[in-house]
Amino acid sequence: MIDWQKVVRSFRFAGQGIVDLFRFENNARVHLLLAGLVVGAGLWLQLSRTEWAIIVTQIGLVWAAEAVNTAIEKLCDLVSPGYHPQIKAVKDLSSGAVLILAITAVVVGALILGGHLLERFMSN
Repeated sequence: MIDWQKVVRSFRFAGQGIVDLFRFENNARVHLLLAGLVVGAGLWLQLSRTEWAIIVTQIGLVWAAEAVNTAIEKLCDLVSPGYHPQIKAVKDLSSGAVLILAITAVVVGALILGGHLLERFMSN
C-alpha cells in the first residue's frame, strides 16, 4: 500500500531543496539567468518541439548537476570542516562535472540557437 502522506512530504522536501538551491547558491542563480535568456531566445526563434525537448533537457541536467554538486559540497563541509586534500579533490571533481555539463549545454545551445540565428540574419 502506498503511503500518500509520505509521498507528498517527500515532494515538499524536494521542492524546498529546489527553492534553497536557487535562493542560496550563486552558481545556480547564474544558471537560472542563462536558462531564462535561452528560453527567451528559443521563443523568439520559434524552436521546434524536438529542439525544445533538447534545450529543456540540457537546462534540467545542468540544474540537477548543480544540485548534486551543492549537496556533495555541503556534506564534505559537514564531515571535514577544515582543509583536507581528499575533500578538496571530491569538491573539485563534483564541480568539474557541473562544468562539463554546462559546456555541453552551451555547445548544444549554440548548435540549435546558432543555426536559427544564422538563418534569420542570412535571410535579411
